[in-house]
Amino acid sequence: LRPMIDDHDYDVKMRAMQRFFEEGDKVKITLRYRGREMAHQEIGTKLLDKVKADVADFAKVEQDARFEGRQVVMVLAPR
Repeated sequence: LRPMIDDHDYDVKMRAMQRFFEEGDKVKITLRYRGREMAHQEIGTKLLDKVKADVADFAKVEQDARFEGRQVVMVLAPR
């Protein structure tokens, strides 16, 4: 994912995640910052919070968001 992802692209990613959870697979979300996006990390944090809220019904957070250089990694597992 990217911090400034468009609504349709986000919806496509969410449908793919839901399909993976239905198959019993885990999902690793990587949010990458490029250039000036590092100065606005709160946008990425809000996006990851939105992902958590949207998948709360059928997935749980296995590994909370953590920084690894210029990217944030979070792992979700099916319920």
